[in-house]
This record gives sequence, structure tokens and C-alpha cells, in this order.
Amino acid sequence: MRNHTTVTEFILLGIPETEGLETVLLFLFSSLYSFTLLGNVLILTAIFSSSRLHTPMYFFLGNLSIFDLGFSSTTVPKMLSYLSGYSQVIPFQGCAAQLFFYHFLGCTECFLYTVMAYDRFVAICYPLRYTVIMNHRVCSVLAMGTWMSGCVHATILTSLTFKLPYCGPNQVGYYFCDMPAVLPLACEDTSLAQRVGFTNVGLLTLICLFLILVSYSCIGISILKICSTEGRQRAFSTCSAHLTAILCAYGPVIIIYLQPNPSPLLGAVIQLLNNLVTPMLNPLIYSLRNKDVKSALKCIFLKGT
Repeated sequence: MRNHTTVTEFILLGIPETEGLETVLLFLFSSLYSFTLLGNVLILTAIFSSSRLHTPMYFFLGNLSIFDLGFSSTTVPKMLSYLSGYSQVIPFQGCAAQLFFYHFLGCTECFLYTVMAYDRFVAICYPLRYTVIMNHRVCSVLAMGTWMSGCVHATILTSLTFKLPYCGPNQVGYYFCDMPAVLPLACEDTSLAQRVGFTNVGLLTLICLFLILVSYSCIGISILKICSTEGRQRAFSTCSAHLTAILCAYGPVIIIYLQPNPSPLLGAVIQLLNNLVTPMLNPLIYSLRNKDVKSALKCIFLKGT
């Protein structure tokens, strides 16, 4: 941040074209956020409390729940605050922090989906060597790598955005601080930040999505070799659910950051799906339908009573 930056706070204008719908949106988003928190907390509780769930797959699912909690909490509480009638002002440093954590957690989750796809690839294609390949050290290195990569990515984007001077209008035409909404307010040329930032996010997402599709293609080929019809159907059902969750997470990012002139309303709707709906659905898709998770939660509730 340079010394001649004069803007000390930004005003979040909220979701475009939703004037007069604040009460309805507050109820809807509060409900979705509550379900997101509840579902992911239940998953973490089950994984920590049950020794049967201390496996690589649930280790990564636990990481996913942590990221879903953080990702939705980066933007939603402030949005709920001003939908409730409180101030729409966010400090300059708060805006920078919001952008950093949004991209840090989003990028980390992007890498985590790729790691989870690789974990399923090893489990299904090389079941006899699974425990050797995905040992404790490998899982820890992969998890730490996702965190560090996300941090580096977010640091670059935040630096590109907030090293520019902001000396004029401070109204962000969006419901949180993101690059497409903040950069137009800068007083200098933003073409470099836009090219590097948007290309970085878009291409990174496409590369991860390509690796995931390759992993699941290999998984699909292995599933077709299963002799049991019931086994094939169960495996396909699980993989299709996982792919649905992955596409729900990657689709919004690709649409927003690879469009030359995205519509503000369309961008906001897609981001809301990404920030609220996907983190809420992930526990249902990945874990809460699982018999082991249900058993672990049942034991917890029985002990509580």
C-alpha cells in the first residue's frame, strides 16, 4: 500500500438489482449459512471422535470442511450484517483481508479437490497399495502443500490489487471485496493486475479441473472392470456425486474469471452459489450419506444422552 492512498474505507453496495428484498435475502442466506455451519461442524466432530474415520479419505474431507467453514465465513457475515440494516462500510484493511482470505481459502480448496480426486484414484485403481502410497507423511505433505500454495496465490492477487492507489470513489458495486469489483476504483492503470489476476485464477482452475477429470476417467475405467453390477452402480453413484460437487465449485470460478465483461447480477448469483450453496452441499455429498459417518454421529448423540 502506497503513502498516497487516500481511501480509508469502502462501501459495499450489496447484490445488484435486489433493492427492497433485504428481508427475504436475510432469511434465505441466514438459513443457508446455518446449514453450512451445522453440516461441516458435524463432519469435523465425527472425524475427530471416531478412530474408524482416521483414514486418508476422511483426513482430506476434514480439511474440506474446515475450508468450507472459513470460505463461507469470509463474506457471508458481513453481508448478513448490512442486510440486517447495519453499516455497509468496510475498512480499507478489512477489504484487503477479505480479498486475501477469499482467494486463499478458495485456491486451497481448489487444490484440495485435486488431491481428493488423486486419493480416490489410488484407492480404486491401486487398492492393494493404497495404504503404502497414501501414508501419513504423504497425506500431511499434500495437505500442507494445498495450504501453502493457496497462501502464495492469495498474496500475489492481494498485492496486485492493493498496491494500486485508491484516491477517488470508494463504492464497491458488489457484496464483498473481490478483484473484479475493487480494481475499477483504482486511480492508476489496472491492466496488469487484471491480466495476471484473472488469468492466474482462470487457468489455475482449469488445470486443476483437468487433473480431476483425468483421475475420474481412470476411476471410471477401473469401475467398468468390476464384475458385480451392484458394486459398479454404487461406485458410479459415489463418483457422480463427487463430480457434481466439484463442478459446482469450479464452474462459478471459470464463468466469473474467464468472462471478458461479466454481468454484475450474474456474477453475484454465481458467487453466492459458490459461497453458500456448495459449502452447504459438500457435507451431504461427501460424508453425511456415508454409513461410517452416520455411525460415528449416532455414537456421539447416544453418549450425549
